[in-house]
Amino acid sequence: MEDSFLYKGQRQRLAQLIENKGISDTRIVRAIEKIPRHFFMENFLQHNAYKDQAQPIGSGQTISQPYTVAFQTELLGVEAGDKILEIGTGSGYQTAVLLELGAKVYTIERHRALYQAAHLLLQKLNYYPHFFLGDGYNGLPNYGPFDKILITAGAPYIPKPLIEQLKIGGIMVLPVGNVHTQKMISIVKTGEEEFEQTEFGDFLFVPMLKGVV
Repeated sequence: MEDSFLYKGQRQRLAQLIENKGISDTRIVRAIEKIPRHFFMENFLQHNAYKDQAQPIGSGQTISQPYTVAFQTELLGVEAGDKILEIGTGSGYQTAVLLELGAKVYTIERHRALYQAAHLLLQKLNYYPHFFLGDGYNGLPNYGPFDKILITAGAPYIPKPLIEQLKIGGIMVLPVGNVHTQKMISIVKTGEEEFEQTEFGDFLFVPMLKGVV
């Protein structure tokens, strides 16, 4: 794995683009500038790594558009030491961003091939989240409650087990909708059975599916 001056320059421009598009948390901008996104992609696609676009990563999944990664992360309001449940490890890029912000990350992936690849890659880059192969709809009830929960796939509805695993005062961010479009939702849990929900525009993610493959 090589991180060239060319890639570093492209990352700087991408970070500036993210900031220009409205991401105000400079910690997130610096994480985008630091993390070598091309390492999280297939060799034949690495020339696209620093375009603000989603890209395929295999198993019918994608690495999200960098702006979308930054936007979801900013909605979470990540603080150092936050215990965060991530649903959908994918390539591990979003995981790396959360870890750069000082979070303690518990990440679930349902695709065995992606789980194994992300696990190896993140270790090589000295990122050490808690990895799980499993069904994200179930969350990790034995490891909660969590300060924050992030879902990186389009959910048809808000999974109740995940709400239950969120601390009171905690935040969950997820796209909710059908396979054609989703609304980005931020949920703040205000009581055992109460939460406040806010919408933040239209996005398109691969669907959140059940089971392990």
